[in-house]
Amino acid sequence: MTQRRLPKRSPLRKDDLAISFAMTTSIDVDAYFRRIGYRGSRAATLETLQAIHLGHTTAIAYENLNPLLGRPVRLDLISLQKKLIHDGRGGYCFEQNHLFSHVLSALGFSVTGLAARVLWERPEDIITGRGHMLIRVEIEGRFYLVDAGFGGLTPTGPLRFEPELEQSTPHEPFRLVEFGQGFKAQCKIAREWKTLYRFDLQEAFPPDYEIANYYLSTHPDSFFLNNLLVARAATNCRYVLYNDEFGVHHLNGPTERRILKDHDEIREVLETVFLLNLSEIPDLDIALNRILAISVPATLNDRR
Repeated sequence: MTQRRLPKRSPLRKDDLAISFAMTTSIDVDAYFRRIGYRGSRAATLETLQAIHLGHTTAIAYENLNPLLGRPVRLDLISLQKKLIHDGRGGYCFEQNHLFSHVLSALGFSVTGLAARVLWERPEDIITGRGHMLIRVEIEGRFYLVDAGFGGLTPTGPLRFEPELEQSTPHEPFRLVEFGQGFKAQCKIAREWKTLYRFDLQEAFPPDYEIANYYLSTHPDSFFLNNLLVARAATNCRYVLYNDEFGVHHLNGPTERRILKDHDEIREVLETVFLLNLSEIPDLDIALNRILAISVPATLNDRR
């Protein structure tokens, strides 16, 4: 019996490695700044971080259209730039915060990836998976929590690591509360503190995010495969779309809600309110009709 030989693999040369590394680690900061409408300083300062954090969260919508459509959610930098910058789309936490972390690193910020357990609308003592990406940024010896991808309650400014301190942002107040060996992030809504997620300071790496991202974007029971969630912060309000329920949360004011009756209305809101380019999604209406068919009557609960 002859033994089959495996084909020889061509050895990687040093130049090949350099090209591969450059392709996966370089980001077009100019294109990103055009996308978010930013023309300010590029110095690695708190003022710069605050400005581009707000610009990112108001320009690039949180959305889960790819999982809903059965399309892959890719976290490599080439794919992130194509989708979120050049194609006019948005994404969920892994996409938003990966892209943002690349921008911050390119500007000279010290960036560390973290992972959180989501507790929104869940019991405070429940143990969930580390299914949310966060960023820790160090500026002149001080640490800040940065999150550009938590749906309808995405912080629009960095938060200092000072427990119990109520911190203002361009939108709602936030605070960090010590919890065990880590923290809970909370948002103040109607004078009540509500927990978003819990996390610790253990550094997370790309393989950690890839595993969580794959599960959340492909598992048949994942929320993101069975629901539509889109959000964007704007001046003095937040826009949120949950399946067929569209809400406008006015800062320090009332919330307006209405039910969208068909895929045409949903598509119009996605394009005009959430500023999404839908030209490359020819099968979108099929997914929207599926959502409309299974959507239960709205309870008018606060689905931020």
